[in-house]
Amino acid sequence: MSTLEIENVIGFAGDVSEGLIAHPDRKNMIYPLGSNLVIAKIANPKEQLFLQGHSNKISCVAVSPSGRYIATGQITHMGFQADIIVWDYEKLEKVHTLTLHKVKVQSLSFSPSEKYLASLGGQDDNNIVIWDVETGEPVCGSPASNDLALTIQYFQTRDDMLVTGGNYNLRVWEFDVPNRKIRPTDCNLGQLKRVYTCIYVDENDEFMYCGSTSGDLIQVNLATKLFRCSGPKTHFSEGVNCITQMADGDFIVGAGDGTVAKLRLAAGRGGLTFLPTKSARLQGSVTSLARHPGAQYLLIGTNKSNMYSLTNSDFKIQLRSTCHYSRINDIAFPEGYADVFATCSMNDIRVWNSRTGVELLRINVQGVECYCITFMKDGGSIVSGWSDGKIRAFGPQSGAELYSINDAHQGGVTALACTSDNERLISGGEDGQVRVWKVTKQSRVMIASMKEHKCKSWLLVFVHTCCSRWSPSPATVNDIRVRANDSECVSASSDGSCIIWDMSRFARNNSLFASTFFKSILYHPDESQLLTCGTDRKVRASAMRVVWSIDETG
Repeated sequence: MSTLEIENVIGFAGDVSEGLIAHPDRKNMIYPLGSNLVIAKIANPKEQLFLQGHSNKISCVAVSPSGRYIATGQITHMGFQADIIVWDYEKLEKVHTLTLHKVKVQSLSFSPSEKYLASLGGQDDNNIVIWDVETGEPVCGSPASNDLALTIQYFQTRDDMLVTGGNYNLRVWEFDVPNRKIRPTDCNLGQLKRVYTCIYVDENDEFMYCGSTSGDLIQVNLATKLFRCSGPKTHFSEGVNCITQMADGDFIVGAGDGTVAKLRLAAGRGGLTFLPTKSARLQGSVTSLARHPGAQYLLIGTNKSNMYSLTNSDFKIQLRSTCHYSRINDIAFPEGYADVFATCSMNDIRVWNSRTGVELLRINVQGVECYCITFMKDGGSIVSGWSDGKIRAFGPQSGAELYSINDAHQGGVTALACTSDNERLISGGEDGQVRVWKVTKQSRVMIASMKEHKCKSWLLVFVHTCCSRWSPSPATVNDIRVRANDSECVSASSDGSCIIWDMSRFARNNSLFASTFFKSILYHPDESQLLTCGTDRKVRASAMRVVWSIDETG
């Protein structure tokens, strides 16, 4: 079998700080998505290339000044080392894998000449390492500070100077190349105590501008290492996450509360300060501001996985792309129609155009997570199961709620299927039960409840008399499928069993057991086999007449 190639991905890891970057070639943008790095056309984001090499989520991204190199760092498990990968942008291939930091790579920055790469480890490491980009060898390193460092940034014109900021520390580092050492100088900020999250160094290396969790912007003279000014007077809620400077000299900042603001350095009553001139509120915390080289607009990323573009002249903001920001629990296509599909996640259901990747509809239910979705066979409604135990049905075009079934299961509703006549709905839940509902326009009535899914392990339960007994624990029903003639349905569960149910007697016909948590099940088109998959990472094809053990008593 030939390898399947990815055509297009809808998604963006917006929680990576400054992860969205506009490439200097003015054509592409770069952003992380899980363990992959995506290179997409700015004019047509559906044209994508993927760089794959990390074993876990990408935690930081940097692009060299000319755009020749891309560097990505990752997060890994406690006790393991986290890799940095240097990529060749033109060849789209790995140049070096750099391994020294523990657990997480926090931040990366290329030197102006692209000869060196500076890396900062996460809280379990907290070390700075300078790498030779040509050879991939470490040149020198040092602990970043006594407290946690969060960001690192090279000067714009000098390979021997860089800055770091973090928890109550702001340092300027001098890189002594002949002696292979880096030496820090702490900035003198007087009584000012801040946790610095982002740093921007101006084009002439005169000043750096530092954003903090306190919600203000600090200007520091790089020659004297002295505090110069701060602002604005009214701080941004939830801190400043990212900064950049436009060609007109104004600053654009992104805040944790979703605010994007334009600030101007000007004289105030008490001296120099940052005065806000324009602002807008976006959905989610702003994590990236990517200035498009040579253009008067920005690309903006938020932790809700939204991408926006901002025009500097009129401060007009346009949504470019969006996706789920939490885990996607289920996906469903309408019967016999492949041009649209629906997905569900935390707080929402979304309907997409499968050809263009454009979101067509969003259904929000705040405070709960949607575990499963299905289209009714006639396409008249999207039926969904939620973490609060409710089944909710929505119009596929309007998104309006058509009906809901309260307390459909104890715990969440985790699996749904419907019969071909649209008159019955089958649901499974965290309580291990499979329930059948008669659905009409006027009412939804439960007509059967089948409970045979139980954990194979037994739990010790202590009772009030200080004695103990063994009690079975229900196992989550993860998937349900209905046979074409509606005579049977099959449920797959975390207890390692799949059960075929008779839809007229509402009793078990057959069952299959395996040493796995079954996650999904399908009837083969000719219904001679059942296809299953589970946590053992195996896909099983089970011939119904040969493999299934028949329950003689059922």
